[in-house]
Amino acid sequence: MIDLDALGNDLNLAYSRRIKGQKRRRRSIRVGGLALILAGAASAVAIASDVGPDLQLDPTKWAILGGGSVDNGRGSYVHARNLQDDSSSTFMFEHDAGLDPYQAFLLHQRTRAAADASSPVPVRAERGEVCTAAELTRAETVALQTLHVSFPPATAPRATKEVVDAAVAAAFADASCRGLEYAGERARFVYAGVEPRSLLMPGAR
Repeated sequence: MIDLDALGNDLNLAYSRRIKGQKRRRRSIRVGGLALILAGAASAVAIASDVGPDLQLDPTKWAILGGGSVDNGRGSYVHARNLQDDSSSTFMFEHDAGLDPYQAFLLHQRTRAAADASSPVPVRAERGEVCTAAELTRAETVALQTLHVSFPPATAPRATKEVVDAAVAAAFADASCRGLEYAGERARFVYAGVEPRSLLMPGAR
């Protein structure tokens, strides 16, 4: 059984150590619904072939199952199996420094699509077309409004996920698009003070 609180603390610590001035994110998507943002590097690492040094995993904890990249390496991903509980995760890393928020979102969507297509286990796909800039702005706005009403500032992102995801899904019940989870995640990390507000769509700030 994984200690999610301890894992969350480790991830927050790793995130706080990311290189100043860079907007490089590494995401881990656990099959079964656990979504976490990661940054930093392990002291003992295993690098997936053809992926590069951005995606480094502790070989005593993870078995590499495969991986790849998009946009000439700007987005990369690796599939891995947890040696402790035999669960599967996909880690994604995106070099989006210098991209405006919507272009960063599109990079994430391309990376996610490539990762899902090569996943060694079934994955759940969001419905609809990729969200437009207006739809992404609306989703982030709904997420932030929900956070302001429901939680005090700086609440940990993992504590707000369920409520935010439900509110955003309800707002788009009749016209869902791919990227709503991304919008909720971005809003939750901004609200928690982990990411800067400048990463949100201009109309949602």
